[in-house]
Amino acid sequence: VAICHPLHYTTVMSRGLCCVLVAASWMGGFVHSTVQTILTIRLPFCGPNQVDNFFCDVPPVIKLACADTFVIELLMVSNSGLISTSSFVVLISSYTTILVKIHSKEGRRKALSTCASHLMVVTLFGPCSFIYPHPFSTFSVDKMVSVLYKVITPML
Repeated sequence: VAICHPLHYTTVMSRGLCCVLVAASWMGGFVHSTVQTILTIRLPFCGPNQVDNFFCDVPPVIKLACADTFVIELLMVSNSGLISTSSFVVLISSYTTILVKIHSKEGRRKALSTCASHLMVVTLFGPCSFIYPHPFSTFSVDKMVSVLYKVITPML
């Protein structure tokens, strides 16, 4: 709306719609984290209690469980994959709509320059889909990639 119909933005993006979008975003994050927390809490932990990572993230915590975690890993990968895929589809469809509706080269250039920072973060967000969709095994690059998407992406 801000790019394709900037003069209509204040009427289309009402306070109510903005609140609904924020609430939906928060609810999605809450449901996602609740599912992962419930799946993690139910696991039996024994033995070493040190997480082999720079911060406490779900995959390294799951590795500490002393039970078979294949089903839990599959559920968590499915949960994260569903959220990542749906977000990616919404993003690609919105950018496609923007580029299709703008016919002039100058307009497309302005739209792309407006969206460039978001596109850069989405491009760097790719490593997140590298960390979570694969089964929870040990990869030496996982720590560095996790720092990339936990520190660098928010800075941008």
